[in-house]
Amino acid sequence: MNYTGAEILIALLERQGIERIAGIPGGANLPMYDALSRSGKIRHILARHEQGAGFIAQGQARVTGKAAVFFATSGPGATNTITALADAKLDSIPVICITGQVPKSLIGTDAFQEIDTFGLSLPVTKHSYFAQSAEELLQIIPEAFRVANSGRPGPVLIDIPKDVQMERIQVERWPEPGRRELESAIEAKAIREAAAMIDEAERPIIYLGGGAIHSGAEARTLEFAERIHAPVTTTLMGLGAFPASHPQSIGMLGMHAARYTNKALEECDLLIALGARFDDRATGKVAQFCPNAKIVHIDIDNAELHKIKTAHVGIQADLNAALQELAPATRARRREAWMERIAELKRDFPMEMPDRESPTSAYGIIRQTQRICPQDTIVTTDVGQHQMRAAQAFAFEQPRRWLTSGGLGTMGFGLPAAIGAALEAPKQRVVCFSGDGSLMMNIQELATAAEEGADLKVVLCNNNSLGLVHQQQTLFYGKNIFASNFSSHLDFCMIARGFGVGAYDLAKTEDPQALLEEALNAKGTVLINVPIDVTHKVFPMVPPGGANSEAIHEQVEEEVAI
Repeated sequence: MNYTGAEILIALLERQGIERIAGIPGGANLPMYDALSRSGKIRHILARHEQGAGFIAQGQARVTGKAAVFFATSGPGATNTITALADAKLDSIPVICITGQVPKSLIGTDAFQEIDTFGLSLPVTKHSYFAQSAEELLQIIPEAFRVANSGRPGPVLIDIPKDVQMERIQVERWPEPGRRELESAIEAKAIREAAAMIDEAERPIIYLGGGAIHSGAEARTLEFAERIHAPVTTTLMGLGAFPASHPQSIGMLGMHAARYTNKALEECDLLIALGARFDDRATGKVAQFCPNAKIVHIDIDNAELHKIKTAHVGIQADLNAALQELAPATRARRREAWMERIAELKRDFPMEMPDRESPTSAYGIIRQTQRICPQDTIVTTDVGQHQMRAAQAFAFEQPRRWLTSGGLGTMGFGLPAAIGAALEAPKQRVVCFSGDGSLMMNIQELATAAEEGADLKVVLCNNNSLGLVHQQQTLFYGKNIFASNFSSHLDFCMIARGFGVGAYDLAKTEDPQALLEEALNAKGTVLINVPIDVTHKVFPMVPPGGANSEAIHEQVEEEVAI
């Protein structure tokens, strides 16, 4: 049959199983939208900003583990996607951004809304394509899904000129949908060497990263950890890959970890890094990270092996497949003395959460929200103090329940990601913890949430400040508070109602606990304003550039040298 390039695109996306596409139409992608309007299988989510569309797609992908798609037009539409793509690349999230472009005959003429989208996207994507013809789309679209999902997942961009979208060709045979490629065989010698090191270790620790979630390795990780009887610490991106309530769990490591976690890492004699990349927020000063430990490092991306810390054994492999071979090669044993030492560290250096019972305290709002919500609640966050407190205080038992911007640390991530998650998982509670600074970055997506009828709750930790900037200025810049306090006090509840969503203000009730329960159990999109004291800091905190052992544990009066 005879199809336009735009019709081929939509048909191929249908064949990939895509059911929702977030985006915004414009002149250069209108043929795509015209074809999409006739699809009986794909719903469109009209975002209010292309960055928001990208984060909606991320919310979908992070919840399902499958590649999600978003659309944007040329020029400013395309440039607005760059932050969402960079965020996805650093966190290894499979999203596919499809942009319209000016006709090929106008490229290079500085035409209206012309920009080199392909060139701009190269540093922030896993791969980028520029479609030269409608026929090329038959190859590009399936390949884009294969690339996004295979190996270390990541974002892909496809730029399609308007004349390519309108070009008509005959399609005799549709290509097979793009699928994730299987990884190559794992080197048996490396598995034997790693197993021998694990068997010899007396004080091993498993260091679990986001790769454990991407590979779906949570069951094998649990089995492996119990077999070798080692404590397990997770990165920010690895939360949920190992049950927080498990007796071998020692929580998140790094910049805002509990003191006992970082102290345990100082004492370990073997670090088993699984799907983790030794990020600076996890390791602190690298030379002083796990100073007495040998290292076994397993990661699907060969570029991560030996990049930050030289591993004694480095294995490039899908983590799920690697553990299937590694676990039975190790000796099942109990390490009672080491676990007793871990218990002692937990008793002596516990995680402090002041006023955890109060729903209007910095930690209390996190703890009380979890108490009220079901166990399988999906949590998204923006970036700042509320993000770190949520990571510290919200206990995750399962993977893909914690969606946060880790590598890029993007304010404005939380709300649109929550929309994507809520639309993909309508039977689960979705809660977005945000700050007043972060929420203002993409607050316009409240309109999208209301229009879509998304069932999500935005818990706004409102200290009328850029809280983490304020904290660092207090601790490290002689209390020179500059450009981090807001002079205006916004009525976020009024703003939320203006967007058509419900709003509750814990500052205006005599019973904030009851109001919080009512708000969290309400239907649809709801904003909950929670007043937070700006002087409340996130502790522990490792000073920028410092070692994890140098973490600050309480408010200090003097400026801390950096």
